[in-house]
Amino acid sequence: MIVVNLVVKRVAVIRGDGTGPELIKTTLQVMKAARAELDLIMCEGGYEWWQQNGGESLLPPKTWRTLEESEACLKGPTITPTALDEPRSVAVGIRQRFDLFANVRPIKGFSTRKGDKLVDFVCVREGTEGMYSGIGYRLDKDSAISIRKTTRKACKRVTHFAFREAREKGWKTVVAIHKANILRETDGLFLEAVEEVSEEYEGIALEEYLVDNIAQQLMKNPERFNQKILLSTNLFMDIISEEASGLVGSIGTISSANLGDSYAMFEPAHGSSPKYKGKNMVNPTATILSAAWMLRFLGNKRAGDAISLATENVIRKGNHTTYDLGGVGGTFEMGEAIAEEVRTILRDR
Repeated sequence: MIVVNLVVKRVAVIRGDGTGPELIKTTLQVMKAARAELDLIMCEGGYEWWQQNGGESLLPPKTWRTLEESEACLKGPTITPTALDEPRSVAVGIRQRFDLFANVRPIKGFSTRKGDKLVDFVCVREGTEGMYSGIGYRLDKDSAISIRKTTRKACKRVTHFAFREAREKGWKTVVAIHKANILRETDGLFLEAVEEVSEEYEGIALEEYLVDNIAQQLMKNPERFNQKILLSTNLFMDIISEEASGLVGSIGTISSANLGDSYAMFEPAHGSSPKYKGKNMVNPTATILSAAWMLRFLGNKRAGDAISLATENVIRKGNHTTYDLGGVGGTFEMGEAIAEEVRTILRDR
């Protein structure tokens, strides 16, 4: 008799704040429909948890330990407080603790309605430094300063990631987004690093855009960026990728991965939308697609691909989509429609 030992991957799941628990619940139902074999460890954490429990972090020590003992994290959206004496963002904390240097957000249109501009590109964002370094000071009651930390090492490794991503996709262009004409020290260093790395990738062109110009170009002629990797620093790409989400109808469709050399966190690109908490209204697409991405990352391509295809099918049919996609369905209705589509896909294979 041959005994096959199947290694079940351990995943930390953070429900999050606001609508996060609803989104995670419906996503786990879709994953169950895909028969995703994972050891899911549900974790506490987020601003709502911190308001009740306090502490130095928005995540309790037990959750940090679970993250360290897992192979990936699926994170629901969380609230980031703005007060000076409150802890920093959950996502930023995890990115920096695990050195998740590449934040990746695919921007891909789903609609087939006549007249729609369908786009397909990927935004890659440096995830560990820049304006998110957390270095800032109140000089006095009327003056403050934040330090934009930029290192050649961080710029080069995220640039290598962007060029490898282009090569794996068979795409021919990486677009570097900067403001080096004004931010000559920090963006100048970023651009130097990008140009150095680009010389190592024959057959992949490097284009450069000023951040204000590309913000306008994305609205005017987004198709020019199809099948290209857009690359920038932490704050600039956070803003640009959010703008780009409007090209595909809603940020509720934008999945994201935070990738390092030995760990990964997957999360929807949008926030927690606390005003919609408990109303069964928020689009679950971004969270579901993030989970599908995580499954592929962990080696379960069959389940991940089935979930992605099912999600696209439900959006194209339009019968069960949420209000932001022009439908009348709720979070759970759309999630169940995707789960049923997953079952159908897997039965047909």
